[in-house]
Amino acid sequence: MSARNPVVRVEPLTPQFAAAAHQWAQRLDLPEIQDAAEFALQIGADGLQLQLLEAQAPGPVRVDFVEGAAAHRRQFGGGSGQMIAKAVGIQPGIRPRVLDATAGLGRDAFVLATLGCEVSLIERQPLIAALLEDGLGRASGDAEVGAIAARMTLLKGNAIELMTQWQGEAPQVIYLDPMFPHRDKSALVKKEMRLFRPFVGDDMDAPALLTAALELASHRVVVKRPRKAPAIEGSKPGYSLEGKSSRYDIYPKKKLQG
Repeated sequence: MSARNPVVRVEPLTPQFAAAAHQWAQRLDLPEIQDAAEFALQIGADGLQLQLLEAQAPGPVRVDFVEGAAAHRRQFGGGSGQMIAKAVGIQPGIRPRVLDATAGLGRDAFVLATLGCEVSLIERQPLIAALLEDGLGRASGDAEVGAIAARMTLLKGNAIELMTQWQGEAPQVIYLDPMFPHRDKSALVKKEMRLFRPFVGDDMDAPALLTAALELASHRVVVKRPRKAPAIEGSKPGYSLEGKSSRYDIYPKKKLQG
């Protein structure tokens, strides 16, 4: 499925957020009044959220690193024993610098930052990047999560271009989770896919993304795939770690050392 340009309006959830809604509308070049809108970018006491405007629509999607699923995973997610931690090479005394080039809602990047990694996130879709920016801003002011959010740096734009034109020290590990026709049946994934697929489509440029990542990463590239999906076309992974529903294809370049 390819991306399209759904009609989105920006709206405050209460009058006190009208000025903030106006600022977001100007920043994202979106209307504040649009009867034909399919989606609403809403702002209220809980920050920014995206809501599908149709009968029987699921609830809004927002980025929340402080409460909910992110908090539960931070507290009970398995620490450095999680498969993603093993995939990026976290070991005692080793916390690689990671570039998450397909950030989405930032969940995987947050897990890595929670485990002590410095993580840069790239998001190319402006609405999703706005949700991420808002979520990181709220997290930075939280007593528990602020230090984790400080390890996360958001970059906006096309990941292939940003990696090709990278300035400064290269990331040790580049993490890719290209959009793929999902078979995950969980209610959360269903809701988020329904909201975001019209904006992002499937990642048809995944092979070019992998090529750019392999050029830039100093130590390894990690690609998350549905467990039974084929590897990205191009270079073959050195090895894979397989879970119940996901698989991590690992392209090693150099051994990580503390």
